Amino acid sequence: MSKDLIGYNTLVENGLRSVVREALRRVAEEGWPGTHHAYITFKTAAPGVEVPDFLHTRYPDELTIVLQHQFWGLEVEDDSFSVTLSFNKVGQRIVVPFAALTSYADPSVKFGLQFGVAPEARGEMTAPEARGKKAEPEARATGSVPAAGGEKAPPEAEAEEDTDAPGSNGEKVVALDHFRKK
Repeated sequence: MSKDLIGYNTLVENGLRSVVREALRRVAEEGWPGTHHAYITFKTAAPGVEVPDFLHTRYPDELTIVLQHQFWGLEVEDDSFSVTLSFNKVGQRIVVPFAALTSYADPSVKFGLQFGVAPEARGEMTAPEARGKKAEPEARATGSVPAAGGEKAPPEAEAEEDTDAPGSNGEKVVALDHFRKK
């Protein structure tokens, strides 16, 4: 089998992340239409992630936030988004690079995406970077979406099972492994 020199997995991964970016841009401009809302899970230790210290201490690996009713100042850039959420009734600004995302779900329409974490989000260099060239993020898909957590604006961002979370009622989560030859 030939080596993929084009980087198809990376192209697909970037395309899927752009779905999240465009959805959040629409929400930032117009708000959530109807009953739409999102569970967004990301690596808290990834480069560029900014969360309050108490959240990073409590969730050193991964955190799920809910964007539904109680969020403010959603701003979407090409490589990240930032939003203010209420934790213990105190507004806290967080910044999340799209490369740090591990999953995105809108349970109102049974839509979900799952991502591998790009090497730069893990703080690693890819082979091209090690040779001094700019590299595309590596595409890796993982298993099923973790249980969604929190309330509208999670007071302490605690993870708890949600019956609307992807995978709980047979809905499908898009994962790259499904399309790969094994």
